[in-house]
Amino acid sequence: MEIPVFTVDAFSNLPFRGNPAAICPLMHELTDDLYQKIAAEMNLSETVFITSINPSDNFTTGSRFRLRWFTPTTEVNLCGHATLASAAVLFKHKENVNPKLVFETRSGDLAVTQRGEGYVMDFPLNPPTKQDANEFKDILKTAVGNHPIQDVYLCPITKKLLVRLSDSCERSVLTSLKVDAAALQRSETSGRVKGLIVTMKGSPDCQPGYDFYSRYFAPWMGIAEDPVTGSAHTVLGSYWSKELGKKKMLAYQCSSRGGELELEVRDDGRINIAGQAVTVLQGTITL
Repeated sequence: MEIPVFTVDAFSNLPFRGNPAAICPLMHELTDDLYQKIAAEMNLSETVFITSINPSDNFTTGSRFRLRWFTPTTEVNLCGHATLASAAVLFKHKENVNPKLVFETRSGDLAVTQRGEGYVMDFPLNPPTKQDANEFKDILKTAVGNHPIQDVYLCPITKKLLVRLSDSCERSVLTSLKVDAAALQRSETSGRVKGLIVTMKGSPDCQPGYDFYSRYFAPWMGIAEDPVTGSAHTVLGSYWSKELGKKKMLAYQCSSRGGELELEVRDDGRINIAGQAVTVLQGTITL
């Protein structure tokens, strides 16, 4: 069996930045066990499998596809960067003729359109709710140490905990955080949290004018730190839109690779997440 594979760096226009995903366009479904083994072999934060829904379609003519996302250890319900990367493979490499692609996923239908040099994803908005920081003191201490915290929010749908650093903190506080993934996982075992977002207010007056910064850690899902996380921005977009009183925002995820996301919170309870993508590898998995 030969399976085509692409490695695409999403939320970047340069190689070796943004978030890499492995993309496997498949003519037919494989077993869950094989999906997981391939994802473990690729060893990226996500490997995504694209299959046609209509047997008469191919990757050039079809407009609806099924997507499944796997980390090296488990299947996940939502992944932004691998969705962006999947659309890039279909539009660029498969020369898909449709203006819009729709992916059927565990999180419902996700549409992606081309815009200029990049792509716009239509994602669900996942609002978080304010929490008592004392209920999460172990995970907070492990993640940010003694740095001052302004807000703690939890999104029960995505199980992402959002921690906002105080506005008195410099950006270097966020970028220099050394988070021990194993200790972080041990600090929260209730099952309420499957991902940790650390965020802070941006510098909208300094070019290019980022409204907020963030980092994302998910050792509970087999990912110590994710470089650029679309799904986290379904939570961040909701939080910062209310805090800043803005619908359109520019965000930067401050991992070592780094990545930029354009966000637009819509009135229909959805969020547009836009970014670019660049292919760095094309090959074949032989089984």
